[in-house]
Amino acid sequence: MIIAERKPLDEIKSFVKGLRRVLVVGCRGCVTVCNAGGTKEVELLASLLRLDASKDDLPLTVDEFTLERQCDPEYVDELSDLMDKRYDAVLSMACSIGPQFLSRRYPEERVFPALNTCFLGGALAHGIWAEHCQACGNCVIHLFGGLCPISRCSKSLLNGPCGGSAGGKCEVSKEIDCVWHLIVEKITREGRMEEFSRMDLVKDWRSSRDGGPRKIVRQELLK
Repeated sequence: MIIAERKPLDEIKSFVKGLRRVLVVGCRGCVTVCNAGGTKEVELLASLLRLDASKDDLPLTVDEFTLERQCDPEYVDELSDLMDKRYDAVLSMACSIGPQFLSRRYPEERVFPALNTCFLGGALAHGIWAEHCQACGNCVIHLFGGLCPISRCSKSLLNGPCGGSAGGKCEVSKEIDCVWHLIVEKITREGRMEEFSRMDLVKDWRSSRDGGPRKIVRQELLK
């Protein structure tokens, strides 16, 4: 999933400084799962902005709405009636795709990102998320025991561990597992180490990023 975190409150407050009507829009997708932009987080941010405005006796109205997803036009359309109020600003509590979709659908509105989009990853434990994918296309993790050296190696090496790893840990930090250590251990258990003696063209970067933003078209789903 996409992992994000809320921007510092002072930065968000700078977005709405001097404004009178603001809409905070959440998303029930990835950012709800990582506790960054769901209904609870929308309520908290809206309350903080109202409290800050009342403390300084400022006439700020903050409305709230949480969409099922901000990356889907079907759900973004649900804001149409609210947008008739013509807000001074919309704060999108979604990954960076959300504010872009809102800006495209409602070009008259000024949209700010309330979150920083961090990476693609998963939960290691409650409250801890780690990067496991860079969405680079042409996935080759089957060659590495199901582990991704591009996202999980600090140098994104595809040809084995560097000389800086020691004791299964990365030279960048002893808190980081050397993914190549894990790969070699797993490949050895699978009895496939002889495959690493071959020379393979393991990554076609052109298919990952070639000629602008990527797009997938599923003809069978088009209406």
